[in-house]
Amino acid sequence: MERETLLIIEDDRGIQKQLKWAFPEYDIVTVGDRATAINALRRHEPKVITLDLGLPPDADNASEGFATLKEILALAPKAKIIVITGNDQKDHALRAVDMGAHDFYQKPIDHQILSVMLSRAFVMANLELENENLKKHSLNHNGFIGHSPEVQRVCELIERIAPTDVSTLLLGESGTGKEVLAHAIHDSSQRKDHPFVAINCASIPETLLESELFGYERGAFTGAVKTTKGKVECAQGGTLFLDEIGDMPYPLQAKILRFLQEKVVTRIGGRQDIPVDVRIVCATHQNLQEMVAEKAFREDLFYRISEMTINIPPLKERGEDIILIARSVLQTNCQQIGKQINGFTEEAIQALIQYPWPGNVRELQNRVKSACIMADGKNITVQDLALPVDEESAALEINLKHVREVAEKQAVTRALSISDGNMSNTAGLLGITRPTLYALMEKFSLRK
Repeated sequence: MERETLLIIEDDRGIQKQLKWAFPEYDIVTVGDRATAINALRRHEPKVITLDLGLPPDADNASEGFATLKEILALAPKAKIIVITGNDQKDHALRAVDMGAHDFYQKPIDHQILSVMLSRAFVMANLELENENLKKHSLNHNGFIGHSPEVQRVCELIERIAPTDVSTLLLGESGTGKEVLAHAIHDSSQRKDHPFVAINCASIPETLLESELFGYERGAFTGAVKTTKGKVECAQGGTLFLDEIGDMPYPLQAKILRFLQEKVVTRIGGRQDIPVDVRIVCATHQNLQEMVAEKAFREDLFYRISEMTINIPPLKERGEDIILIARSVLQTNCQQIGKQINGFTEEAIQALIQYPWPGNVRELQNRVKSACIMADGKNITVQDLALPVDEESAALEINLKHVREVAEKQAVTRALSISDGNMSNTAGLLGITRPTLYALMEKFSLRK
């Protein structure tokens, strides 16, 4: 892994050499004035900078140092700047932090203390960079959020098929976000300015489903006092989403097949074929291939609706996506109820990741929403989430040696991820020495 670049802005050559010698884990770039500092900033793009406010030609009043700070923040607002001042210049330090500096340190320099400050600054910079990358590469459409490889594959498929009119089948457990993805397909297509019409085949009685889909003419049956369009006609030019298609009655499947093949519908009680231009997206939590084998679902309809099939992973297989979704839901609910909550405690995060989420995203949303209402502190706790405890699994984890090893491996793996493989930052985050870190990595067969 490449070493992190540390830019040191200091006019005292003795201190330059001292700092360069003290921090061999970084690629040190030293400069002594504002102009050279700005050139180095543009060339090396360092994430962390130390800045002595006493720069020439105004070493006493710090005006040149403040000017340098202002220019750096204008060019690289995400850079973490640690301002170094004299021991009697606390007002200067506070002013610098108010302007946007990350932290300050007063001379004389203690290498160990400054090392901790630098390590934390790099960790913070890398965390912010990681969050930016998550936002750039995550699909976030009406609540469908994720960065896991499984979700990235789903995102790629959505991007590829959305501009086409290919019939799409979404497969996934209840609560995984099938309707959200159907909206994503519609909103990314050329049909986005036309209606998106959804109908749940499992929630409408069999006797009413046909009239809901195809409409009916006046007098077609008792109560049909006027001609009414069906959902298919209402979706003209847009997208029709058939949720839980696996629950569609077998006799009605033949009429859906005709509509898909001929692009026409006939209202109940009518004789006229009505042409329609509609894209079909279907979804189900059932195994349609097994249903085809059991003669519970038409084989020809199955192949017609599954020109493209997208498998949506359950939440328990999406790793850190759980935390991304939980934080998004927390932020939304805090805004709605006017409550200020910063985030989740470390114990709550662990509980969120370890819970199997049988209800998937829908259950997670409900848990976080409830916790947001019940929380008294500034962070959501395990008690606020009220997650059920699996006593059988908990009983298997009473061996202290096993628990310790699992926790150590998880901590090292997460710290390596957060620090992007930088060994010094990883060791600092874990609060251990680099030799100890190397020993743990060898113990658990981990690579950077």
